[in-house]
Amino acid sequence: MTTFTADLPEGRIWRFGWMFGAIWLVYLIYPLNDILALDYVPAKVAGVMTIVAFGAVFTSTFWRFRNGHRRGKPLPVSQAWIALGVMIALTVFMSVSIGTTAFGATVYIAVLAMMTLPVRQAWALVLVMVALVEAVPRFLSSWEPDTFFAFQLLISAAAAWGITQVFQRNHELAVARQQLADLAIVAERERMSRDVHDILGHSLTVITVKSELAGRLIEIDPARAAVEIAELETLARQALADVRSTVGGMRQVDIGSELASAQTALTAAGIDADLPVDADVVPLRHRELFGWVIREAVTNVVRHSSARHCRVTLTASSISIVDDGVGPAEKESGGNGLRGLGERVAAAGGVLTIARVPTGGFRVEVHGE
Repeated sequence: MTTFTADLPEGRIWRFGWMFGAIWLVYLIYPLNDILALDYVPAKVAGVMTIVAFGAVFTSTFWRFRNGHRRGKPLPVSQAWIALGVMIALTVFMSVSIGTTAFGATVYIAVLAMMTLPVRQAWALVLVMVALVEAVPRFLSSWEPDTFFAFQLLISAAAAWGITQVFQRNHELAVARQQLADLAIVAERERMSRDVHDILGHSLTVITVKSELAGRLIEIDPARAAVEIAELETLARQALADVRSTVGGMRQVDIGSELASAQTALTAAGIDADLPVDADVVPLRHRELFGWVIREAVTNVVRHSSARHCRVTLTASSISIVDDGVGPAEKESGGNGLRGLGERVAAAGGVLTIARVPTGGFRVEVHGE
């Protein structure tokens, strides 16, 4: 499998985002010290493994939450509850071994709950934990009550709620910026359409008038008619130059037109084409990129695959082209076309995956930024 990724600073932040959660695990040193002080070796080993598991669950869930919000795909509440349930169980196990010192882990549970759960559910869980850390030590004579844990829980939960609001506002701001960018693209296309209309309207009007004049003069004054015809040629050339100059900066590839071309090419090659009816689901920012993907992938299917069937699947953020043929030879799978496509995808901040499918054939898949 070949994967191309955009080498962007933000991409590196996503890949190493787990470190932002792992940094805070330093405070688990306190329950870890108590566990290492245990006399019974099996209990000591089990306690250390519990600490490691707790840290791994917290870090991985925090990473998924953070990246999910950046990509607009929040962590499902059910998965958040599973992670929190595991952390609660691990905390209970630690508290059996070392007592109230293990309650320090409840701060991590409170923070993660505020970030991943709906507000009411999160605060309900925090308040339940506050009640437990206050009540349980008072019922067990061997444990010493400590109101500091309850205070930590409330303060940490409030801070985490504030950070979550910042994440949410940043995501909403990013969405708004993207919508403005899409609107700017639409506005630019409308402006160019108006310019082309005005240029052609003016030029064609003049050409029509002069052609009518030349038609009337061709028998009366052939010499002047020849002059008018020569000017018509000049006007036509100038109009063509103006149109090219105006539309020169417009995108030349669009997924809608490429789907139509793909249908024609696959049908001509005798390949059964399973294509989307339209590409309305694809936002403006991905239409050119996905158009290039279809053009290159379908070209490879027609030229190299010997396939009988080709399927194109579209979503708002991804495109997949799968065939049931043999695909290009292994040495050709990284050819100039696909390599150039990989560079184009990386430049757009996307990810290109090229792989053989279990049923035979190849899959070319792109996920947009």
